[in-house]
Amino acid sequence: MNAFIGVDTSCYTTSVACVDEKGIVCDHRTVLSVKPGERGLRQSDGLFQHIKNLEKLVPELFQTVSGLSVRAVAVSVSPRSGADSYMPVFLAGKTVAASLAAALSVPLLPVSHQDGHVRAALYGNEMLMGEPFLGMHISGGTTETFLVNESLDISLLGGGEDLHAGQFVDRVGVALGLPFPCGKHLEMLAAKADPAKSPKLPAVVKQGICSFSGVETKTQSLIRAGMNGAEIAYGVYDCMARTFYKMLVHEIDKTGVRRVLITGGVASSPLLRRLLAERFQKHGEAVLFFGEKALSSDNAVGVALRCRDHFMEKKQDKAVCRTDMF
Repeated sequence: MNAFIGVDTSCYTTSVACVDEKGIVCDHRTVLSVKPGERGLRQSDGLFQHIKNLEKLVPELFQTVSGLSVRAVAVSVSPRSGADSYMPVFLAGKTVAASLAAALSVPLLPVSHQDGHVRAALYGNEMLMGEPFLGMHISGGTTETFLVNESLDISLLGGGEDLHAGQFVDRVGVALGLPFPCGKHLEMLAAKADPAKSPKLPAVVKQGICSFSGVETKTQSLIRAGMNGAEIAYGVYDCMARTFYKMLVHEIDKTGVRRVLITGGVASSPLLRRLLAERFQKHGEAVLFFGEKALSSDNAVGVALRCRDHFMEKKQDKAVCRTDMF
């Protein structure tokens, strides 16, 4: 059975994965450590943790794939496609993946972290492939809308002009005394809220571009004023749902594309999914597709699937995969 390896070293997760022609073989991940009370990591600290994590994860990967025929290795080398997209943390994965490909004498495929997110979200949603669809990537480092064509090439449409959605969640969560990253903890808190008592935070969107900085300032003032934390937490998710709804409706009206795939760590939230889906069901502007919850956060599965796609396309074309793609 042909197997394909993916490696991803994002800002907060080290991950390696393998897929074969039938599906996912393995998915190994470790979340980076952040000290209590802090809201993130320096790139140098993240790079160091990735290197240490890969030392453990790569042997685990090869214990799982023993006996399979590895045909290629793929790795995320940047946040998104484009020469100006760069983060040092991706160097850890790039170095290890290049070494693996050389040791196995197989091709090496560089992709973007966002490419991996989109492909992971398409797992189980393959009916979207082959025709253009809108996408939305919502995470700690990205809040973007984009158009995906038949070849899965991504064209940016809109996004955030200041804080990303995940940063908004984490800053509010830390102020409420929650562990970082705060997403699942803030959602657990929101589950205790009475929605009718939650603050109606403004959804600031202009021409498809959103802003969370002013909303975060308003939320911090409510925390200092002693408002119930559960109601604040629910208000944050309600605000994000209304914000993303406005962003997506703007792009739907502009492009005419009515199928929307949503991915990213923030998009793994069941509460956010429900609130966003309810708005679209009420107004009927589009059909929403969500990736599997476990595959919405950072992972190497999508990177490995991109590798498989590339290999199978080349195989069909009877072409030889290049190994000098960096």
